[in-house]
Amino acid sequence: MSDPLVQADNQGHQQVLDQFSAALGSGRMQLAQRMLQGLHPAEIAHLLESLPRAQRNIIWEFTDPNDDGEILLNTNEEVRASLINRMDEAELVDALDGMPLDDLADILEDLPNRLTDVVLESMTAQQRHLLESVRSWPEDSAGGLMDTDAITVRADVTLDVVLRFLRMRGELPNHTDALYVLDRYGHYRGALSLRDLLTESPDQLVAEVLNSEVSAIQADTAATTVASLFQDRDLVSAPVVNENNELIGRITIDDVVDVIRDQAEHNMLSMAGLDEDEDLFAPVVKSSSRRAIWLGVNLLTALIASWVVGLFQATINDVVALAVLMPVVASMGGIAGSQTLTLVIRAQALEQISRSNSSTLLRKEMSIGALNGFAWAIIIAIIAFFWFDNQKLGLVIATAVFVNMVFGVLAGFSIPLILKRLSIDPALAGNVVLTTVTDVVGFFAFLGLGSLVLVAVL
Repeated sequence: MSDPLVQADNQGHQQVLDQFSAALGSGRMQLAQRMLQGLHPAEIAHLLESLPRAQRNIIWEFTDPNDDGEILLNTNEEVRASLINRMDEAELVDALDGMPLDDLADILEDLPNRLTDVVLESMTAQQRHLLESVRSWPEDSAGGLMDTDAITVRADVTLDVVLRFLRMRGELPNHTDALYVLDRYGHYRGALSLRDLLTESPDQLVAEVLNSEVSAIQADTAATTVASLFQDRDLVSAPVVNENNELIGRITIDDVVDVIRDQAEHNMLSMAGLDEDEDLFAPVVKSSSRRAIWLGVNLLTALIASWVVGLFQATINDVVALAVLMPVVASMGGIAGSQTLTLVIRAQALEQISRSNSSTLLRKEMSIGALNGFAWAIIIAIIAFFWFDNQKLGLVIATAVFVNMVFGVLAGFSIPLILKRLSIDPALAGNVVLTTVTDVVGFFAFLGLGSLVLVAVL
């Protein structure tokens, strides 16, 4: 019977992580080495990111050198840098040898100039030229995502000629579902699907069966737009052209999946002021310094809210119930605003919001805020009345909750749009700004009304 730990490739990441940690902790290095043999390079990369640095370094020594390039490609930037620092120049060149140019371009961006020069010197002149064509485009564009390894054919040859050409070539690039048809000047004309190539008469010309409706993607198209195109059109691959409609590469579905995953991680971690490329087990001081920046920003915003509360200190001293109920007002406005904020940030990421529909969406969100604000204001007023036996206090908190929830929705809608115009990532700064706005407005409305209605009566 085989050791169940060796069957790691059929188990979840968490179970594999626990078993590797157990094997390393008990000193069973041979078992850990056998377990690695059952994992895909991408799974090894996930394992390396999940292990403390001491154990990570042990596992890295056990990996198959033939898999090192793909493992590096699938780790985040900080972990990748720590692994590269443990490699000598020869090991690095061997690991990156044969890597697709689009992936190689991504890794080269993270290498010191000295190591970049070493890798470039190990390549042929043609490879360097193709690599530079990829690196000349922004990383988050179609040009930055593309691979230059695309098979092209002419429109004036028969399908039989194409089939003989492919047999002579011997292999196809990964995720090839179509060949791209060019004219004599290298301009893109359309796509010849492998299905049509295999099922249509071999005597037909490529021009007779090519699909001219398969649109090429401009190289300067944003990566998020590319991901949307792949989703909407169910694409496996797509041609990339320059401003002259000359084919310069193709994008494949595996690259688009990476874009979608990276965008999801970025949005989730940015809301907490974290970086998706940060090492989970980075040194304490390094991680602390990164997080300290946003803690400092949060402190400043909290001091603003506290300053507003301080303006009404005498009111709070006279009516202690106001201090008890203040968090309710701020919380209700914050949640209402956060719901709208999340909706708008998602719409921005999917490119679903523009000047033409923003006013309609604003009216809809404001209506929701007003309806929910009115309903919850009544509920909270009743609770406050029975809790403190004070009708006027119920009226004050009901009004403040309604005002703050409506204003929170307005802020949740406006903040992402304003931040985007200022070239600030809404996912990174949106929540901090929203919290400040709803706290200040909520406290000011609640304590201000309390001063006018309750203290005046006293």
